[in-house]
Amino acid sequence: MPPEFSYSFQGFDPVSQVRASSREVNVSPKFAREVCKAIKGMMLHSAQAYLEKVMKLEAAVPYRRYKKKVGHRSNLFEFHAGGYPVKAAKFVLATLKNLEANAEFKGLDAERIIVQHAAASRGRVIKDFVPRAFGRSSPNYHVLVHIELVGRES
Repeated sequence: MPPEFSYSFQGFDPVSQVRASSREVNVSPKFAREVCKAIKGMMLHSAQAYLEKVMKLEAAVPYRRYKKKVGHRSNLFEFHAGGYPVKAAKFVLATLKNLEANAEFKGLDAERIIVQHAAASRGRVIKDFVPRAFGRSSPNYHVLVHIELVGRES
């Protein structure tokens, strides 16, 4: 039996909206949140092109919440602190491609899809330990992330 989950987006209209999600992805929750915040409100194809530029280190993602001790990027205009979260961009891009496939399956025009909702929330924690000297160990926890995207046809 597959796991049951629900989306955080409320008021989903199955006729004009489409959704996709990636569950329990091993990526930084802070970086995933910033990438989702950056693509929210973009057209589907421009969001895909933007994330491909982020993966090539050509475009930076603005860090709006998690910005302490982060360098500034010259290609950001509104918010200067930022970086290139390649791994988070890769997983969000895979979810965007899933959103596009779901839109085409529903009969919606993929050229007119706008990313209406993009969210990354923390999932379960994988507990691990790193062996240290003198028989000790230190905890090394991995927080998994749920990525949710909702698009609507404009």
